Amino acid sequence: MTSRGKVLKALNHQNGPVPVDFGSTAVTGMHCTCVAALREYYGLKPGPVKIHEPYQMLGLLENDLLDAVGADVTAMEPLATMFGFPAADWKEWRTPWGQDVLVPGQFNLTEDSKGLYVYPQGDTSVPPSGHLPRGGYFFDSIIRQPELDEDNLSVDENLEEFTLLTDEQLQRLKAAAQKAAATGRAVTGGIGGTALGDIALVPAPFLKAPKGIRDIEEWYVSTAARRDHVHEIFSRQVEIALANLEKAAPLLGGLMDVIFMCGTDFGTQSGTFCSPSTFDELWLPYYRKMNDWIHVNTDWKTFKHSCGAVENFMSRFVDAGFDIINPVQCSAFGMDPQTLKNRYGDKLVFWGGGVDTQHVLPFGTPGEVRAQVLERCKIFSRGGGFVFNATHNVQAKTPVENIVAMLDAVREFNGKN
Repeated sequence: MTSRGKVLKALNHQNGPVPVDFGSTAVTGMHCTCVAALREYYGLKPGPVKIHEPYQMLGLLENDLLDAVGADVTAMEPLATMFGFPAADWKEWRTPWGQDVLVPGQFNLTEDSKGLYVYPQGDTSVPPSGHLPRGGYFFDSIIRQPELDEDNLSVDENLEEFTLLTDEQLQRLKAAAQKAAATGRAVTGGIGGTALGDIALVPAPFLKAPKGIRDIEEWYVSTAARRDHVHEIFSRQVEIALANLEKAAPLLGGLMDVIFMCGTDFGTQSGTFCSPSTFDELWLPYYRKMNDWIHVNTDWKTFKHSCGAVENFMSRFVDAGFDIINPVQCSAFGMDPQTLKNRYGDKLVFWGGGVDTQHVLPFGTPGEVRAQVLERCKIFSRGGGFVFNATHNVQAKTPVENIVAMLDAVREFNGKN
């Protein structure tokens, strides 16, 4: 069975080998330290790792490493990184932790006593949009929200980044999809603009001078206190997203299998950011409108990311039309894997949840990693509907022997089933 075939069986809730994903999205990847360690472990060609997503310092898993880890999914190259410049024109850089890597050509930095600063679209003439603190391993967004004028809030200011795709951008997406599909793996990708209120995107680290509601706390306040304003933002954003879907679908067609829709988190470790009724009013109808269009006009499966304790939102994700939920944070309150599978396993594909990245993978023993992976595969793979990934990205300095134990355990499970 081909890699793509394995993934399609899982997506269609059919029994089969558990497919594996590492690196096909910005929430299923690996920190560049881990990518380098794996390349060395498997004896692959030495050289600096490419940082394809500098916001989280994710390392690109090249095809040789995808083969080594048994990955069945690959990604379309996105149009731009989180800082608004493309992952292209690579140049050498040494990280603060001493790793030699390749970064995009417009990855331009300044430094002070508090750490490193990166600039939107590589433009050092404007304020920086990301900060890597001393001792850190990834960037945080810098809030650059102007003072709000409550009497003159403009919806347009929170729509600046949502634009119609140009012909040149559409052709780039098509070329990226063709390149990814040629690997024989299932293909994930996105067109942008389909996430609603994703808190990683609200500060707009890719814009040189973002206006509107860009402070994270202020945005959450707005979902309660300025709900009509947020409704209008979402409504107009979805209009643009649907127009882009209409343009992109004929070009991407059967090349892409999964569309990454949304990284908006609704959960914390112990609860949710809003009530179910707020989700029903403010998010669900807009999600449903986009998902319905995709399901009528394409064969793509729609991918929803939400960290945290979201068990009571799972039925709502189904109602909104999502096919896939990630990262399946089983360590959060109420996220028992067996309960999730029993209640939602016939309706949602669990993409992730294969091992805990907060405790077990970084701090456990290889034996503990193996045991948890085997248990999660047994639970989530019953009747299909499971793509193996860790719970969110594999974090910096995770022991390579634990990562290998994770990968070996999936192979062990597939070999016995």
